[in-house]
Amino acid sequence: MEISTVQRAFAYGGALAITPYLVIKVCWVVGALVGVLPVDSGFSVAEWVTLNVVTIVLAVGGIALALALAQPWGARVPALPVLTFAWVGAGFLVPMIPYLLVSSLLGDSGAPAASSGDGPRMPGWEGALIQVSFGGLALALAVALPLYLRGRWGAALVGRLADRPAPVVRVRHRAAFATAAAVAAVDAYWAVGGTLGLADPGARATDWRLMTATTALWSAAAAWSVWAFGRARPGRLPVAVPYLAMWIGSGMLFAWSAWKLPFSAYLAMTPDAEAQWPEDLAVMAVRLTLGVLAGFLLLSTALDTYRTRSGVTPSRLPRGLLRAGTSAGR
Repeated sequence: MEISTVQRAFAYGGALAITPYLVIKVCWVVGALVGVLPVDSGFSVAEWVTLNVVTIVLAVGGIALALALAQPWGARVPALPVLTFAWVGAGFLVPMIPYLLVSSLLGDSGAPAASSGDGPRMPGWEGALIQVSFGGLALALAVALPLYLRGRWGAALVGRLADRPAPVVRVRHRAAFATAAAVAAVDAYWAVGGTLGLADPGARATDWRLMTATTALWSAAAAWSVWAFGRARPGRLPVAVPYLAMWIGSGMLFAWSAWKLPFSAYLAMTPDAEAQWPEDLAVMAVRLTLGVLAGFLLLSTALDTYRTRSGVTPSRLPRGLLRAGTSAGR
């Protein structure tokens, strides 16, 4: 597989960009364990270390993925680990590019409604460096990952929708559309000021509104992509557009929902926790579960669509991903 100069430059840039975040997180864990750095309010030392070890693993995975996108050996890595990290990593970061731009322009216009590990004691320079790390890796994945996917699995990723027949619409495809549309409707309702399902509407900070609107936008884009692929008369739209919308939207729904579910459980079991969400926790648990389900269903739809458009048999697809998406749609 040929690696273009653009792909290589952005991939290496992403690995370099996320390295400061990794170093900071390692320092937080070591500092908390030896007692020289404070633990974020509302967390025990064990909880704080566990949370940051998870983010360290994610950062290492992001670096490994970026290097795989930049090197020839990346084309020989089995499809399952590459696509898994690419799906989760792109879902976490690529949709956040507009969010990071807008939030940086607004400045400290409102703290997030719940802590995600970056506590109030974090110096400003550290917070800015973390944001640059996220933005750098997000931009790298937004550019280098589509080029990698096209180079390795490009048979169904080029041309226009009308070039090949639309895939057979299955029950789980309809379920993917319905669940993604439901998430989009709920988050759009909250983003424009709706209060039904919220326990503390006054806690809605600007960051919370931006994140909610971002989720609504990408969920709607993912739902649209299912419709675009399944319509009876596919148009002349480049096939890469709905593919990317489905890939990024499904990854975001799964990654962020799965990330927030443990926090919702923690807040439900810790009524006196300093960090609180505007949403009613029971409602949010249902909404996050729906997001995880939508992500898997959309992934299953993407794999089915790829198989139909490329003529690839199921045995040549990433089996682990195929089984996960198929079982979620039963």
